[in-house]
Amino acid sequence: MRLAHARIAEVDRPEVWIALIPLDEALVAARLVDARVAAGASLPLAGLTLAVKDNIDVLGLPTTAGCPSFATDPAGRPGPAAASAPAIQALLDAGAVVLGKTNLDQFATGLVGIRSPYGAVRHATLPDRVSGGSSSGSAVAVALGIADIGIGTDTAGSGRVPAAFGGIVGIKTTVGLVPTTGVVPACRSYDVVTTFTRDLGLGVLATRLMTGVDPGDPARRPWPADVRLGLRAEPVVAVPRDEDLAALSPGWRAAFATAVEAVRATGARTRTIDMSGMLDAARLLYDGAIVAERYEAVGPFLDRAADADPTVAAIIAAGRGITADAYVADRARLAAARIEALGLLDGCDVLLLPTTTEHPTIAAAQADPVALNRRLGTYTNFVNLLDLAAVAVPAGHADGGPFGVTLLARAFEDQLAIDMAARLLGTTGGLVVPEGVDVLVVGAHLRGQPLNGQLETLGARFVRSVRTSDAYRLVALATLPRKPGLLRVGAGAGAPIAGEIWRLSPGALGRFLCDLPAPMSLGQVELSDGTWVVGFGCTVESGAAGTDITSTGGWLAALSAGL
Repeated sequence: MRLAHARIAEVDRPEVWIALIPLDEALVAARLVDARVAAGASLPLAGLTLAVKDNIDVLGLPTTAGCPSFATDPAGRPGPAAASAPAIQALLDAGAVVLGKTNLDQFATGLVGIRSPYGAVRHATLPDRVSGGSSSGSAVAVALGIADIGIGTDTAGSGRVPAAFGGIVGIKTTVGLVPTTGVVPACRSYDVVTTFTRDLGLGVLATRLMTGVDPGDPARRPWPADVRLGLRAEPVVAVPRDEDLAALSPGWRAAFATAVEAVRATGARTRTIDMSGMLDAARLLYDGAIVAERYEAVGPFLDRAADADPTVAAIIAAGRGITADAYVADRARLAAARIEALGLLDGCDVLLLPTTTEHPTIAAAQADPVALNRRLGTYTNFVNLLDLAAVAVPAGHADGGPFGVTLLARAFEDQLAIDMAARLLGTTGGLVVPEGVDVLVVGAHLRGQPLNGQLETLGARFVRSVRTSDAYRLVALATLPRKPGLLRVGAGAGAPIAGEIWRLSPGALGRFLCDLPAPMSLGQVELSDGTWVVGFGCTVESGAAGTDITSTGGWLAALSAGL
């Protein structure tokens, strides 16, 4: 905590913050975390600092949404709202300590980070350029090395564009996974609470902790029972046509071409798609009737607010008077666009895009506040509208600053975007989905074997290589394709058998079991460390008719021996 405050003083960026918690108060909170750890609590975020966008409630601090006259106190609200937002509370419960509330494009309307009476948030290392918005302060606090985790919101790209400009990671989940209770709405139907971090693994951890923590959230969408937990060994990555990249500056276009080659270098295959329909859908967010949601959220307040940013006020005022039939018609257009997008992505695991188009200066953004901002949202505005998940990651440099790409995935396939991002970064991302069932395979479902594709199709995730206890025999069965059967014969009566642990969602495991052919079965298997997992076995009759290959120690060794 002292280091964070020292860094705040060192960088001297007052425009990043709307409210800072004094060091002595922050140290009290940090000591409470230390005491919890000393008492035996498991706190995965202990010792980490948090910067929170000031349209999200933190108990003890006002929420301004970048507008001083709007300031409200969470403690003064009736009922359960008198608290930090559930997403923030989840991080506090895990040991994080809040540094303060950060600046933003007023009412989360903008991708530039300069539409605020608290000052334009300058880029972390290129102070003449925009930091990206609307979650500007949180992203810059992370990029400057002040906060470990920045919390933002994303409706049109606010959790992704600042990540690209800052050379950091931004994770935007499927809409509804992270509760938006305690968040000043921008567009209620499309708002998402997001994370900024300097490494992917921490962002995934923080995101996982925030998901599903408010059962009372009316927009809540839990993970499906058959959610995919892992990326295929040879994923297919969709990429846009050259025509769809026309909005890019020359430097960003060259950098994106390099990023596509980097994706191929990971072992992925690419497939070119026509994404013009997605780009058309993006225009509905501001140029269609959907902007009525922004007016519903804060428009009546802005109509009388003397400290409203004029650009923000004009954008939101455009939603006044939109008729219900126009709104329903545009929602129907979006529903059709979603179906079209899913068709384009059929057979692909993720879509790779440049996060934005260029990195403008503050002067350029001030001179052309609307058209430039719209251009920055070319590859972000449609994502929530079409119900896609996104992970924005750094991918080199362009035009003298950081360059970033985004991996998009279908709704609830957030893990695939994370896994592909991890491959591209050469790191590990971890699991964002909190639940799954570990399954032991010992034969034809092992990696490289003929039935492994069944696990990949179900979205199974390789966890680790293991051995069973010495209570098992392995027999070669008379099946096509060739596969072994595992038989429990009692402690010490068999030998440790090599296998792999794969994790499946409960629904995927059910489908796997339904398709399991005779004589195979699934049951509890003891591992060499004494733990038990679901694993493959076979009937006693088939085992008796098979050839004993226990002495080989496993199916791959048996195949190598020519058995």
